[in-house]
Amino acid sequence: MTIKNIVLVHGGFVDGSGWQGVYDELTRDGFRVHIVQNPTLSLEDDAAVTRRVLDSLDGPAVLVGHSYGGVVISEAGTHPNVASLAYIAAFAADKGESVNTLIADPPPGAPVPPILPPVEGFLFLDRDKFAASFAADLPDQVAAFMADSQVPWGVNALGGTVTEPAWRHKPAWYLVATEDHMIPPPAQRAMAERAGAKVVEAIGSHAVYVSQPAAVADLIRQAAA
Repeated sequence: MTIKNIVLVHGGFVDGSGWQGVYDELTRDGFRVHIVQNPTLSLEDDAAVTRRVLDSLDGPAVLVGHSYGGVVISEAGTHPNVASLAYIAAFAADKGESVNTLIADPPPGAPVPPILPPVEGFLFLDRDKFAASFAADLPDQVAAFMADSQVPWGVNALGGTVTEPAWRHKPAWYLVATEDHMIPPPAQRAMAERAGAKVVEAIGSHAVYVSQPAAVADLIRQAAA
């Protein structure tokens, strides 16, 4: 089975434009790449937005999620058009898990993401600490732009729990970002192992999908093969 469709799902605090480098890599290879602009207000809504994109496809797809997008693809990936899953420094949530439960008990010494207290139900990262925590391997100007163009992340999205994780039914791949200061690399490895994923490691920040599009595209090609 040749998979030609790739569906990319972004995480919290950002939108789908961060996928442009990965998009360029994959479209050059002849893949049809679709980018989900999930509003990150609630998991239920983001899964529905993702399923609408999957509904529109003419064949099987690799469903790819970064960060919180991993929870979205775990929930939406049971869709019949999904052939395989690719997690990019992402939360590979199990049944009944959410971002909140997965970050509740950080390992000793792990960096704590600089998430500000919620305002009217929305979260932001501390602008001054954004680069160091999220995008340490990006040029200063790019990290500053990402910090200043943050998408408000709804607290309901962090609390949304997965009903039936797609990785229990479909093959999965996982790219671990070894210098991630948002999701500790040991937690990434543990989630990948639990999901039975084929694992690749890249020396990169949480924004590895922006800083290393070639490495991310390579993993997605494996999931499409």
